[in-house]
Amino acid sequence: MSFITNLFSGIDFNVIFQLIFVALIMLSGPIVIFLLAVRGGDL
Repeated sequence: MSFITNLFSGIDFNVIFQLIFVALIMLSGPIVIFLLAVRGGDL
């Protein structure tokens, strides 16, 4: 049981969440451009 608690205490969740949000922000740009192109530039 102590191995699991040591594993989770060693993980920095702030860094993981920041990386996830940065990835989502970087992906949202091309997604918006793709949707604009598909809809003919009309939101």
